[in-house]
Amino acid sequence: MSYGRIIQGRAFPKDIILHAVFFYLRYNVSYRDLEEIMAERGVRVDHATLNRWVERYAGQVAENARRRKQPTDRSWRMDETYIRVKGQWVYLYRAVDKFGKTLDFLLSKRRNKSAAIKFFARAMEVNGLPRKIVIDKSAANTQGIKDINRMLKRFGCPTPIEMVRIKYLNNLIEQDHRFIKRRVRPMLGFMSFTSAASTIGGVEIVNMIRKGQFRPELPPFQQFCQLAA
Repeated sequence: MSYGRIIQGRAFPKDIILHAVFFYLRYNVSYRDLEEIMAERGVRVDHATLNRWVERYAGQVAENARRRKQPTDRSWRMDETYIRVKGQWVYLYRAVDKFGKTLDFLLSKRRNKSAAIKFFARAMEVNGLPRKIVIDKSAANTQGIKDINRMLKRFGCPTPIEMVRIKYLNNLIEQDHRFIKRRVRPMLGFMSFTSAASTIGGVEIVNMIRKGQFRPELPPFQQFCQLAA
């Protein structure tokens, strides 16, 4: 199997690098724990190198994977959750469809209308136009959807996106945040926004693999390797 588009010219075999990255993203282990696990399998690699592998490759796999998932439903649930970076809270925008399949994700330094519009545009780029978006009562997200609808109208789209602001209907995505938060919490915060965005993108992808959004007939690690190709 070729992993050439993402991993080239590394001192370790590509499958070892991808195995370490996948294991870290999927399971609640620290880099030092992973260093010990790899050593037990005969691979001597220090925790700092493991950290560099995750920071370098997780985001690249995530960007590949966004466009390769199976089709999703046009009824969306959208929400934000908090992530700590350098001691400060930043915002992880996320959306799932009505069946709980992940649509997209975006880490943002701000929680405002501009960030909401950026997220909606990103999600629509790979998922198409939604029929409906369920949100909480966030004013920023409300204005973001209104601005998207105005833009769609200018481009001749006759049917606006339906906006539903009912909190209990958004329980689905609030529950879905738990997998991401459960994996991110032991990481004890990130030292840079770039590192956080890359790592969290990788965590999102292994969660999507767990949900069967790529090729569920294959083992999870094999799916991860294919997304890196």
